[in-house]
Amino acid sequence: MDNTTSLSQELDVTVIAPRDKHPTIHRRLDALAVGESLVILNDHDPRPLRFEIEADHPGKHGWKYIEQGPETWRVEINRLP
Repeated sequence: MDNTTSLSQELDVTVIAPRDKHPTIHRRLDALAVGESLVILNDHDPRPLRFEIEADHPGKHGWKYIEQGPETWRVEINRLP
């Protein structure tokens, strides 16, 4: 029997209205427990979001590109201790 659970969630922000993207992402990140992660799927490099997250919560999230365009970007943002 496999007891493993997924510690990662994915959020496709391409289907979210532009004004709602960052607030939605921030709510999802705030709900993460330490060790959990959120994978963001976007149609452009979400680099400005990285600076925003770091400014709001310094040292609390890791950032790793999984896919870097040219049409699709996937970034894993994990909650650090």
